[in-house]
Amino acid sequence: QVQLVESGGGLVQPGGSLRLSCAVSGSISTINTVGWYRQAPGKQRELVADITSAGTTNYADSVKGRFTISGDNAKHTVNLQMSGLKPEDTAVYYCHARTVVSNVYWGRGTQVTVSS
Repeated sequence: QVQLVESGGGLVQPGGSLRLSCAVSGSISTINTVGWYRQAPGKQRELVADITSAGTTNYADSVKGRFTISGDNAKHTVNLQMSGLKPEDTAVYYCHARTVVSNVYWGRGTQVTVSS
């Protein structure tokens, strides 16, 4: 089992920055990939960025150059640094983990609102 707890969401003005953190616990050694997804009202959940256990990162085109995903192995966290935020980035952001045997786990989500 893997547990994921998100933190760091909130309200920010357009152009601002936020840092989301996902605390990972449980069977950490079984994890292959940890990522951030988001879901805006009335829209499907979409991948924002993910990072593999080898450190390979992947980003949605809409966030490339603005968001950075990173892992802290000592603290067992995966962070998403978001800058240049736009109103269209408003969504609930979910942490996601996939294990080497393709089990999938989700956090409960954290709200990010970009508004003036």
